Amino acid sequence: MESEAVTKFTWVIKNFSSLESKFIHSDEFVVGGCKWRLVAYPNGDKDESFLPLYLMVCNYKTLPCGWIRHAKFSMIIVNHISETLSERKEKQTWFDRMVPFSGFKTIIPASKLYDKDGGFLVNNEVKIVAEVEVVKVVGELDVLLESQEVTRPLKKFKLNDDGVESKDLPKEMVDVNGFQVLPSQVEFVSRVFKKYPDIALQIRAKNETLRASCMFVFLGLIETLCKSLQELSNDDVMQADSSLTFLKCSGIKVDWLEQKLEEVKVKKKQEQIGETRMQELEEELKGVKQNCSDIEASLKKIRKELKNLKQKKSDIEALLEKEKANVLAARAPALTLDEVV
Repeated sequence: MESEAVTKFTWVIKNFSSLESKFIHSDEFVVGGCKWRLVAYPNGDKDESFLPLYLMVCNYKTLPCGWIRHAKFSMIIVNHISETLSERKEKQTWFDRMVPFSGFKTIIPASKLYDKDGGFLVNNEVKIVAEVEVVKVVGELDVLLESQEVTRPLKKFKLNDDGVESKDLPKEMVDVNGFQVLPSQVEFVSRVFKKYPDIALQIRAKNETLRASCMFVFLGLIETLCKSLQELSNDDVMQADSSLTFLKCSGIKVDWLEQKLEEVKVKKKQEQIGETRMQELEEELKGVKQNCSDIEASLKKIRKELKNLKQKKSDIEALLEKEKANVLAARAPALTLDEVV
């Protein structure tokens, strides 16, 4: 099911500086037929210098197997002095049994939050505003929406013989081998099913709910694997692992995707090792450059001192020669006996 509704939820945490619990959560709120909570760590999690804040799927442990939520959300730590000073972060991610919550480990520094003149902690209260948009839901909703039925049929249209979509039919979904996919997915879905026809048969053999879940997860996994390493985040890799586990548990044979994922994970790890090594080398280079600069400065000073010493040496030598000449000029011939007597 897809939803475009955006809901704003406000959470005021009272007696904030006195809270001793490791984490606290808000009341439940509903967006797109799904129940959510906000979770905060008042005294920090692993890093006490920041306030972590997360969006969590309610009752994730008891939801039916195969549930998935795709959501866009933003979180705002409200500044009471000026709205422009408020701290805001946003994110778009997938939620499932393996990843039931997501958010921000460092949404605001604790020093900034507790600043008595900062405007964030007023009357010992912190105000948080979350804006949540549920983009996609796989599985049953927690709350049936009044404006839409969960089981409403998908609009679809066929491809012409030449593979071009019919202009007279709606363009929301496309039928490819009996599966409803987005127009942007038609090409690669057709290519995958042509190369791996057993996959289509395995997914089609499932019941309607599981078939839709498998297809959705399957396409999402392929799209993730098609990302460049630069675009691929650690969250993407974790989600890909979860997707692969879901497909395997559903009886779908995706050994080739598992192999591709392992290759991507190896490359991603190599990239991360390379980036870490680059950072280490940059720090080392920074230190070497500073040493070179220090030595060059010392060398410049020594050269200046050497030049001064050479000049002094030259001056002394000149004075010495002058004194020698004076001494020689002052010396008179020895007196004869007649001159003495």
